[in-house]
Amino acid sequence: MSADVAIIMGSDSDLLIMQPAADILAELGVASDVDIVSAHRTPEKMFTFARGAIDNGYKVIIAGAGGAAHLPGMVAALTVLPVIGIPVSATKLAGQDSLLSIVQMPKGIPVATVAIDNSANAGLLAAQILGAFDPELQARLKAYRNSLEEMVGEMSRRVRGDG
Repeated sequence: MSADVAIIMGSDSDLLIMQPAADILAELGVASDVDIVSAHRTPEKMFTFARGAIDNGYKVIIAGAGGAAHLPGMVAALTVLPVIGIPVSATKLAGQDSLLSIVQMPKGIPVATVAIDNSANAGLLAAQILGAFDPELQARLKAYRNSLEEMVGEMSRRVRGDG
């Protein structure tokens, strides 16, 4: 089975932050590929990746980057696939620079953006995009949401002292 989601990042130092995206996708039964694609250090690889993403079977791209965070925007400029950007807190600015870089895309080149370092939400958003056309994935997403409700209920019982 080919992967529907590509998860890319500028450096292996971002892997710990990006891993939850792959984990939640796997939990939901969505195949993903993970790779290092640097906008600044491997621009030709980035161009090749983005321009070939559709031909390689991807339906959604998750791109994480810190600092200037050009990777999500550049990939979005090179493909019509949905791109989800994850601002990575890799600098002294705690990811604020990355967040603003990813969020402030010009009209016509959108990048969906999640919270700083929140790759789990990027994985969930990718699954929801795919789930719009897949009733089985929708059911798995609903089950995941139900599990969150159950988890909060358990926390509530513990805090109240009745569980």
